[in-house]
Amino acid sequence: MELDEAFGSVGQFGRSQKRLTAFLVLLQVYVACQSMLIVLVGAVPEYHIDQGEIPASTEELARHVRFADNFTSIATEWFLIKHEAYKVNLASSLYFAGLLIGNIVFGPLSDKLGRKPVYMSGLFFDVIFGYVTAFAPSYKIFAMSRFIVGIMNGGMSLVSFVLTQEYVGKSYWALTGSLTNLTFAVGIAVYAFLGYYIREWRFLAFVSNSPGVFFFLLSFMLPESPRWLYSQGNTAEAEDVLQYLACGNGKERLTIKLKPCAGTMKKNDSASGVLNLLKHPVLRWRTIILMYIWYVCSLVYYGLTFNAGELGGNLYLNVALYGLIEVPAFPLCMFFIEKSWSGRRKTTTSFLIFAGFACIFTMFLPENSGFFFSPTLLALCGKLTVSAAFNIVYIYTSELYPTVVRNAGLGVCSMTCRFGGVLAPFVPSMKTLNPSVPFMVFGISGVSAGFLTLLLPETLNKPIAESIEDLQGPVYQMLKNKKAE
Repeated sequence: MELDEAFGSVGQFGRSQKRLTAFLVLLQVYVACQSMLIVLVGAVPEYHIDQGEIPASTEELARHVRFADNFTSIATEWFLIKHEAYKVNLASSLYFAGLLIGNIVFGPLSDKLGRKPVYMSGLFFDVIFGYVTAFAPSYKIFAMSRFIVGIMNGGMSLVSFVLTQEYVGKSYWALTGSLTNLTFAVGIAVYAFLGYYIREWRFLAFVSNSPGVFFFLLSFMLPESPRWLYSQGNTAEAEDVLQYLACGNGKERLTIKLKPCAGTMKKNDSASGVLNLLKHPVLRWRTIILMYIWYVCSLVYYGLTFNAGELGGNLYLNVALYGLIEVPAFPLCMFFIEKSWSGRRKTTTSFLIFAGFACIFTMFLPENSGFFFSPTLLALCGKLTVSAAFNIVYIYTSELYPTVVRNAGLGVCSMTCRFGGVLAPFVPSMKTLNPSVPFMVFGISGVSAGFLTLLLPETLNKPIAESIEDLQGPVYQMLKNKKAE
């Protein structure tokens, strides 16, 4: 039988898959704490310098500065203020640079070596260097550890997301993908809660990292992805995993006999990875469009955040709101992407275009126009919709790539996403040309990405390709011809 038929017999989303999915989804709380660590650990409390001139050296600055004692951070311990303040942003940039590298490296590695070993290795070193961060004796060690944590965290979370998809039947990919992103948003609020009660930065970093030990030890019980095993020609091992899932779902031991996967009979097909995304015309154009969409999602998301401005008031409440504002996006996604009249493609298009127009309309609203007509509210609505688009793009991308190159495709797209995040803070500086230029950049980017999405095929209720050869099969050719008509 085919793999999707086997999932139908075993159970698309039975008790076994629910337990595995719940575990990997909860892992996103740990990922969120690591991602947002610098927001509180690098925060600068109020301070006073008891002399007129700013001291030139760090040693002299340490003798004359007085910090408020409501919390500690790397800024208070290593006096990262004034001419040293850039080091806080540098540590944050190093983390995102690590994410970029992790997305590039871990995707192809897990496509070649397997999901579980690459995921376990990434999580192990993520935890180890997370503790290095908490006990770093100097800023240099702290910055280095954040860079390595970025590599491991970005790569490990990418592979864990793919695992949540490949443990369940295709009809539940949207649900598991949305739950993963929803839990990440909730994880940001959890981190704010921890920060509110733990005001010493080293202890906060230690506590935020410690759940990683729990997740690592329990991860030994995770099975390998049956879809990856099947795509590699390890049919017997894939059958064993499916039998394990069936038993956990309360079904009698099934006799599952899978057909060999097309394309895995060739032993020299070890180049499945990033190169295959370029070699095959269908995958090449699909990847180019998806890279631009991921880049724009990141650019517009952070651009709208910066446009909303820094919220006044309590630091910890602001961090929590930063995550919770994204929560309503996920029910919206789940409602629209499963409807036959909207699906993945049209819903992504609509959300991106709405976010783009939110940017454009923001520049026409006066600052003092009341809360319900303020640029801030419109920008936050745009952030809500681009968060929804981002959530769908994760799911949509997983469904557009065959199993043998799925992680490689997600890795390349995630890489361009990081570029969008890096560039977003620099776009507001274009106000020197004209105050409207930054908003036009974000708006045109969102609208253009929305229309480009229409060039991609719809994946709702369509079969998932296991190998590249599947894209040339009659079912996919029929879909291609129907799209051309």
